[in-house]
Amino acid sequence: MKTYNNINDFTSPIAMVVTVGTFDGLHLGHQKIIARMREIAQEINGETMVVTFDPHPRLVLYSDSKGLKFINTKERKFRLLEKFGIDHLIVIPFTKEFAKNSPEDFIHKYLMQKIKMQKLVIGYDHHFGRQREGDFDRLTELGKKYGFEVEEISALHKNGTAASSTKIRNALIAGEIKLANSMLGYNYSITGIVVEGNKIGRTIGFPTANIEIEDKYKLIAAGGVYACEVEYQGQKFSGMGNIGFRPTIGINGLVTEVHIFDFDKDIYGEEITIFFIDRIRDEKKFGGLEELKKQLGKDRENVKGLLEC
Repeated sequence: MKTYNNINDFTSPIAMVVTVGTFDGLHLGHQKIIARMREIAQEINGETMVVTFDPHPRLVLYSDSKGLKFINTKERKFRLLEKFGIDHLIVIPFTKEFAKNSPEDFIHKYLMQKIKMQKLVIGYDHHFGRQREGDFDRLTELGKKYGFEVEEISALHKNGTAASSTKIRNALIAGEIKLANSMLGYNYSITGIVVEGNKIGRTIGFPTANIEIEDKYKLIAAGGVYACEVEYQGQKFSGMGNIGFRPTIGINGLVTEVHIFDFDKDIYGEEITIFFIDRIRDEKKFGGLEELKKQLGKDRENVKGLLEC
């Protein structure tokens, strides 16, 4: 996938199949759009393009959005777009000035003059442009005027509900990790750098890798103990993760950590990704380290049974 941080850097004589949006989560509904784009591109001997914005428009337009959190970091989202087969990605800097563009201005100045779009594929609830004035009907009108086709993709339902980024965020906040993963179509993950902790875990036989999460907008799932997979240097390992405040130990601040099974390497300062597969239990305060150790032993057996490792 080729990425452009300036739309003026993009030039291509090939017919372009385009979609536009922020795509937080890149859930099954988004993947349905991408799959259809790839089908169309193959039919017309063209290529696919995602046009997205940075920062997220809500962070620029609404002062009460400072607490907004996202399912994926920008880097993770870009890797997923590449994995799902997108050929080109254009990242448009989002500003209050840019937000003044009407739907027609955006279509004409960006998607037609710069990209020479042939077909636009959108989701069933897509709105864009100033005051979100652009919808499917407006796009159809503009398509006739400027010479492009529009296709609207219906919602993708999972377990009787339409997959959406909002529903996935709510599921993660509630600790319903399996529900979130079912709508994502892959496992929710957190990436970070391994940092030194208080090292109490190793004294009771459960050493953990504590990670520092640099992106302040990354949504962290509900606290608790999780069955996990851990990716380190391209390899996958099974593990038992914890998100919380470790009340038994009395540590201040939220901690994301993982006990990696059958792993004994010094990885301080290195990056790992934790994939959360199932939530085992809530975080709980125990009477002491010995009681905590016994519970962690039970948790480990439970996790190993779930992961079949």
